[in-house]
Formats: sequence, structure tokens, C-alpha cells
Amino acid sequence: MHVVVCGALVENGAVLLVHRSPTRRAYPDLWDLPGGHVEAGESELQALAREMHEELGVHIVAGSSSRLGDLRAGSGEDAVHVGVWHIRDWVGSPTNRAPEEHDDIAWVGISELGGLPLVFGALAALLRSLPESDRLPRRDEARTTASPSGP
Repeated sequence: MHVVVCGALVENGAVLLVHRSPTRRAYPDLWDLPGGHVEAGESELQALAREMHEELGVHIVAGSSSRLGDLRAGSGEDAVHVGVWHIRDWVGSPTNRAPEEHDDIAWVGISELGGLPLVFGALAALLRSLPESDRLPRRDEARTTASPSGP
């Protein structure tokens, strides 16, 4: 079984999504949360921090992440377990630092997720389960978050 983590950076009622390149072997041409495989010896949180830095150039603020849920796909050797994490605070402006994996990133309103082709359809429901207070602007607006094509 493959163990994967992904992180939901949420602000102003929108979540940052990555669009998987059409040339990807797994789940091409679909929207997803940024993330990736947990490597040997890593905890899910360590992998999440590494992936957010590698893919988006942001650093997760310690203690600001909590597990939102779990998703599963495939079977046998192709089975995937995905830990979905909510990231409440980060440092840096998200940019696409993995263009070979993603051909776009965008802030998408949580209420608009149902209209997008997502890797996991259950992802929209997980994100809608966030309390309204978790969808507000972050406390320290001096730290900026990029808005490549969204709010």
C-alpha cells in the first residue's frame, strides 16, 4: 500500500489546489491538493512539511496542522491511503515549484469544488466540513499567499 499525504491551505473560503499535468501516469489532468508519498522513516507530518516546501515553497508553522480525514483508492499493490491535513498557518507565498508534476495552481472557493474534476470526489465534502472559522483570513496578514488565478 502506498501512503500519501496532502495538505489543504485554506484562506478566505478558498483552498489552494494543484492541477495534475496531463502527462502524469496516475490521475492525469485532475485537480488535487498538493502533497505526495511518505518516504521511509518519515511521519505523515514530516512528509507533509517536506512536500509543501518542495511543491509550493511554503513552510508549515509548527502545530498548525490537523488531520482532516483519510481517503483510499485502488486495491492490491496499487492501493493508496491518503492522509488529508488542514494547514492553518504557513510562511511564504505558494508558487508552483513542481511544474513537471502540476501545470497550474489556483485558489478555488470551497463552495465551487463540486464543479471541478477532482482526483477524489470525497475531497469536496471533507473541505466543506471545516468550521467556518477555519475559512477566514489568517491572523498575520503580513505573510502573503499568492493568488495565481483565484481570490
